[in-house]
Amino acid sequence: MKMEDHSFRAHKVAVVGAGRVGSTFAYALLLRGLAGEIVLIDMDANRAEGEAMDLSHAAPLSHPTRIWAGDYPDCASADVIVVAAGTAQRPGETRLDLVKRNAAIFGEIIPRVTRHNKTGILLIATNPVDVLSYVAWKASGLPAQRVIGSGTVLDTARFRHLLGHYLGIDPHSVHAHIIGEHGDSEVPVWSLATVAGMGLTDYCGREGLSLSPEVQERIFRQTRDAAYEIIRRKGSTHFAVAVGLLRIVESILRDQHTILAVSHLAAGCYGIGDVYFSLPAVVDAGGVERVLPLPLSETEQDALCRSAEVVRGVLDELGV
Repeated sequence: MKMEDHSFRAHKVAVVGAGRVGSTFAYALLLRGLAGEIVLIDMDANRAEGEAMDLSHAAPLSHPTRIWAGDYPDCASADVIVVAAGTAQRPGETRLDLVKRNAAIFGEIIPRVTRHNKTGILLIATNPVDVLSYVAWKASGLPAQRVIGSGTVLDTARFRHLLGHYLGIDPHSVHAHIIGEHGDSEVPVWSLATVAGMGLTDYCGREGLSLSPEVQERIFRQTRDAAYEIIRRKGSTHFAVAVGLLRIVESILRDQHTILAVSHLAAGCYGIGDVYFSLPAVVDAGGVERVLPLPLSETEQDALCRSAEVVRGVLDELGV
């Protein structure tokens, strides 16, 4: 397959929502040098202007980039519009508790974005991301493959980090996925986790490590509850999610065809339809190029269907 070279064309990225996630993502994007233009849009215009000024002062020390605070018309011609607007998750609050407040916000901002840009990729970061990605798709009128949620990219990174720590190896050498909802019903795919081409169970057996149900539950619980623990300590999460967004945007802008666990519209996988959730997908310049259904165990497939039902239930409550 011939891939178009997108590496050296100046790209424009719009960031809607200049709070902690949006501004940290813009900072990471600047340091990576992926975009020639970055526009920040926020209902608090002073906040957006201040972040843009601060970032602009870093440009001479990193990469030549035009950074400014704008408004929705400035979304025009952006290759990717990252939506990080919305109210933050509060201590003790689940991601799904956020939905009514943030769905109302999305009902206002998504049409304002697509009024000025009907060709870019919408990347949703706001929680609950699966529900809001679906809301954004419906509100945008765009093809589903061009409306993507950050999904379980971050959860998968946390899972790999914790597995690497337990195994005593670099997390880059661990291949494992979290799928389903980005939230409490997410599903760890233990059956397909590998190290050096070996199944995780085989690897642990060779190394004399336990992979008992108790060990698996502890690692998964730490993965699933990581955001709650971080929020309890410092009020929000933004560094890791910003880098996750950066990785997705890089695959889009550079047409890399990277396999990432993004949130996308289910199209009959495992009999699940009309809901956004995460499975590994090939992400390229057109968005989600194709989804890669995994050969899950029966237990994992059942858990995935339950996870999809959780998201679908919230959408039904919203009447979407």
